[in-house]
Amino acid sequence: MAVDSTTLLPHAHMPNSSIAAVEYVENDEDEDFNVNHISDDEFEDEALANHGKLHVGTAGLTSSIANLSNTILGAGILAMPYAIKNDGVFLGFLVILISGSTAAAGLFLQYRCSRYLDRGSASFFAIAQETYPSLAALFDTAIAVKCFGVGVSYLIIIGDLMPQVIADFYFSDGNVGDTIFVSRTFWISFFMVALTPLCFLRRLDSLKYTSVIALVAIGYLTVLVIGHWLVGDTIPYRGAISIGPSSLSGVLSTLPIVVFGFTCHQNMFSIVNELRDSRSPNVVFIIFSSIGSAVILYTLVGFTGYLSYGDNVGGNIIGMYASSFSSAVGRAAIVILVLFSYPLQCHPCRASLDHIYTHFILPPPSSAVRSAAHKTSIPKRRFVVLTAVIISLSYVVAIAVSSLETVLAFVGATGSTSISFILPGIFGYKLLGSPYHLPIPDVKDDDESVASGAATGPTRHAVRLVTPEFEDAAGEREMVRDIDGEGYFIKYASLALAGWGVFIMVVCLATNVWLLRHSSG
Repeated sequence: MAVDSTTLLPHAHMPNSSIAAVEYVENDEDEDFNVNHISDDEFEDEALANHGKLHVGTAGLTSSIANLSNTILGAGILAMPYAIKNDGVFLGFLVILISGSTAAAGLFLQYRCSRYLDRGSASFFAIAQETYPSLAALFDTAIAVKCFGVGVSYLIIIGDLMPQVIADFYFSDGNVGDTIFVSRTFWISFFMVALTPLCFLRRLDSLKYTSVIALVAIGYLTVLVIGHWLVGDTIPYRGAISIGPSSLSGVLSTLPIVVFGFTCHQNMFSIVNELRDSRSPNVVFIIFSSIGSAVILYTLVGFTGYLSYGDNVGGNIIGMYASSFSSAVGRAAIVILVLFSYPLQCHPCRASLDHIYTHFILPPPSSAVRSAAHKTSIPKRRFVVLTAVIISLSYVVAIAVSSLETVLAFVGATGSTSISFILPGIFGYKLLGSPYHLPIPDVKDDDESVASGAATGPTRHAVRLVTPEFEDAAGEREMVRDIDGEGYFIKYASLALAGWGVFIMVVCLATNVWLLRHSSG
């Protein structure tokens, strides 16, 4: 296919030149260059060989929404009625709405920032290398610790719930006696074996089917809570219903539950990288669908659960229902939910650890190798080692520790706020509407059937921006002004989001310290 390198962009008014070239790149195969068979020694050569090739994603909208929604919706939904109890009806809904909106803003900023990198290469580490390179490893450390801690909490939930599930299903008196079925070590070990193959899947898109199963479990939990409220079988145990907040300390203590309930930003870059059609309307639709669904489900479960028990509601709504077949299925649904959510934490944790390893262990690569390596998956040997380390350590910690509430509270206050608000905010402030690298345009195939995945092979073409006129002698891109319509509004809105994240971090850390002192005193 002929290459036209003289086509002008309609908005190409940049310093020192008036043109930017568009190169039409033809792919011989339907691949996205995520190599999974190379060794560490071959990694740099393979990265250079792939440099300049067009990344083609394979994920569709449905699988992306399922994975992002599953990342959002975790066991935190069970504590929403307790949050409504402390916030009151009106403030509780407002907190859910604000938390969802700010989380969506962070996801959108991540997408906009991803356009400043080559297609398929976006990550917190890659963007940090372009903006705050000295802090790139620190950012990924926070992400790795946060994802690891959440994954361990999922294993602990499995170990705590499975004895109850077995008791509800098979023992009428609710007592399983002194058997292996009461051993949390047995259940954590059993499900860890089942989880291992899922953790070794390279693509987030490969987890779409397990995410759908997890979302079905969430649907059952929602129906169960609403059903008990409609039937009214909890009225004898219901306390008073509060319209307003209980106290300032109560509001602050439950604020992290709601805010962190929308954390899914650790997987956003992977979703954008794997999308078959990553144009802005599709990404906005994914964000709106995922966050919007979470807002609806949190509101339904939070309000109906609170109205069922009033001020007597506890921190785990499913644990308050009397032993029955339906509640037993509900507890089993929680196990399924956290079971299939664990790999979604392992995926970004592994990627962050690989970035840290690359930063501190490997020699600094050339700019061409670094840019190409971002589009090449983790070398096979390192991939296996990192995955095994994450699985082994999380298993050991889950067995050794029966409760991680305090640790996770501090990790959530720092890690979740960082990746949800602070990092997207400061990245957006640095990149958008600033004199910086010109963003890569959204990929748009010239054959509309490609957007739906119908076209394959040599018929697939795409457009990507190349600006050879703006490379210096060392091959580095010069600084050019962002002129794609971002403007300065979104730039300072990004700064406001980062400020919101700092505020949430300070409030949550101060609340955790106060609660820790109060409980110990």
